[in-house]
Amino acid sequence: MHRYSWAGLALLLAAAQVQAEPAFARLYKGKYGYAPSCNACHKDGGGSPLNAYGEAFKNARMNAAAFDAIAAQDSDGDGFPNGEEARAQANPGSARSTPKNKGDWLDTANLIPKEVQKAWPGITSYKPLDAVLTAKEIARAQALGVTVSAKDENTIYVPIRDGKAAGTAIIVPAEYKAKPFFLLVVTDPKLVITQVLPVNTKNVPEAARSGVYAGFKGANAAQVPAPKDAASVDGAITAAVKKAGAILYVRLKQE
Repeated sequence: MHRYSWAGLALLLAAAQVQAEPAFARLYKGKYGYAPSCNACHKDGGGSPLNAYGEAFKNARMNAAAFDAIAAQDSDGDGFPNGEEARAQANPGSARSTPKNKGDWLDTANLIPKEVQKAWPGITSYKPLDAVLTAKEIARAQALGVTVSAKDENTIYVPIRDGKAAGTAIIVPAEYKAKPFFLLVVTDPKLVITQVLPVNTKNVPEAARSGVYAGFKGANAAQVPAPKDAASVDGAITAAVKKAGAILYVRLKQE
């Protein structure tokens, strides 16, 4: 399998053949004949919280049969059943998209979460890299002290400046006391973390007030230390950042 790689100190986008769609997108394409954007299931792009359609798909066991199971539902409440919207290439997860007015949800320019765009002011071009973690990558992550599985598939956003990749960004889930929240991890072209920000902490408001974020700046993505207190909110944040770093490293850095 060809891989994304670095040449020297610069991050380059190589012509690559990878599994370029998460499991949901592949199943959706097999069912409806086209690849959806992350906004079909997520409120604000890959890695962000699930919308009502995403929750329905999840509750229906997240397999090919799930599409038929939820086809008659109207997850986004716009008056059109999920299946009808999907067949018409409208977004079944957004009331702003209907068979009569599909909108631009399939436009690549609209697939980038607002938080990612804010991290790269002035950049308007991105390459989203969606990929499933392979068995080899899972083993490489384990060697870094991080346990991941195919379920940790995510979207890596690569901002493009002057035809070159300026770095990476990824939104990852975290959990504290069985409650989910989300973080944005941003790196430079060498996979050195430049910032970590909370992007959705409504379920865990203390995560937004944590003082641990600044401490990740300058750390290599593959060398984020393990949390000192895994049961604390700071520990939950650190564990999520460490996993994000491992995912970036094993997906983008060649051995």
